[in-house]
Amino acid sequence: MKNKKSGSGFQLGTLLALVVMCVILAVANKNFYSPSNIMGILKQTTFNAFLATGMLLCLITAGIDLSVGANAVFCACVMGAMKQAGVTSGLLMMVVAIAAGGLMGFVNGTLLTRLHLPHPFVSTLGMKNVLWGAALMVTGSQMVNKFPSSVEWLGVTTLGSWGGGFPVGFIVVIVLYIIMHIFLSKTALGRSIYCAGGNIEATRLSGINTANVLTFCYTLSGVMAALGGIYSVGRSGICNGSNANYPYDTDAIAACIIGGASFTGGKGTMIGTMLGCLIIAVLRNGFTMLSIDSAGQNIVLGLVIILSVLMDVIREQMEAKRRRLAAAK
Repeated sequence: MKNKKSGSGFQLGTLLALVVMCVILAVANKNFYSPSNIMGILKQTTFNAFLATGMLLCLITAGIDLSVGANAVFCACVMGAMKQAGVTSGLLMMVVAIAAGGLMGFVNGTLLTRLHLPHPFVSTLGMKNVLWGAALMVTGSQMVNKFPSSVEWLGVTTLGSWGGGFPVGFIVVIVLYIIMHIFLSKTALGRSIYCAGGNIEATRLSGINTANVLTFCYTLSGVMAALGGIYSVGRSGICNGSNANYPYDTDAIAACIIGGASFTGGKGTMIGTMLGCLIIAVLRNGFTMLSIDSAGQNIVLGLVIILSVLMDVIREQMEAKRRRLAAAK
């Protein structure tokens, strides 16, 4: 019960930080609360939210997936290569992209669990560079546009007219996060993921196949990256392999850590991750509205990540102290 209270308290703190940030930006720029800007923030949130879903699972297992951004771009470029080859079925393009993303995630999981690379940092960082090169190779280093409407549907469709319409992509993310919340909190596999992050050896000795659990997490991370890639094609109308080097994975990691996940594993919720994604999107939007250049943006975002990790360390120390005092009694 104590852990649950402490987790919900942290989420309330994250929510409060989001509200304070919005108030400050509204004071700094009166256009912040304009309908079109709010809808723009939700569109920005959606892409990162897809990537952060898979990233959270990896972080809960005390791992990390540095290839999610490159995987998303690679999957978009796979669809671009299919268009260059004359494929006209948008459904086929999306199915192949999702299969490709899941396969890359499965490879990450296999490198960690079957080939026993020392840490997922190594394998996923290597995979990031592989996918960057593959994204450029499959499209011949060309940008591809004019995708079928079914491919672009997720990124362009809106409901209503307020602020240009509520993005359907964000609605999909909300539904996805509800499903993932139920999965992580109510199913045996979801609980096994938390157990593996808390103590992987004890989890293995209890009879749970930890290799399969970890492989599942990285495979699902690849599938979520593919969904992000499909969304990005709809939103921008193009695929560009050069974008695979963009630090999308940093934003996904930041969202999870801000939302309460820990590099030590065993922690993290979908609610907290959504709040983290919104904070990152609001920060990015605020940087643009206040005309802060990319150098300043990277500095601020880096400081936010460092502060979030510091808060996690302090929280861990306080919980450890509380447990020692409880055991002493």
